[in-house]
Amino acid sequence: MSLQTHLVELERRHQALKKEIAQVQHHPRYDDSKLHELKRKKLQLKDEINKLRQGASLH
Repeated sequence: MSLQTHLVELERRHQALKKEIAQVQHHPRYDDSKLHELKRKKLQLKDEINKLRQGASLH
């Protein structure tokens, strides 16, 4: 898998988590622990995307 393909997949997963977080937050009785876990995963993806982009710009 090329770096660009990997980045596109990570960004797709990041957007999916963003949508899922919005859905959970709009539910009248959302689960705080689930929301926290989704946000943690989203942040991890964002960090990975940023690291890959920075590494690619160094080369």
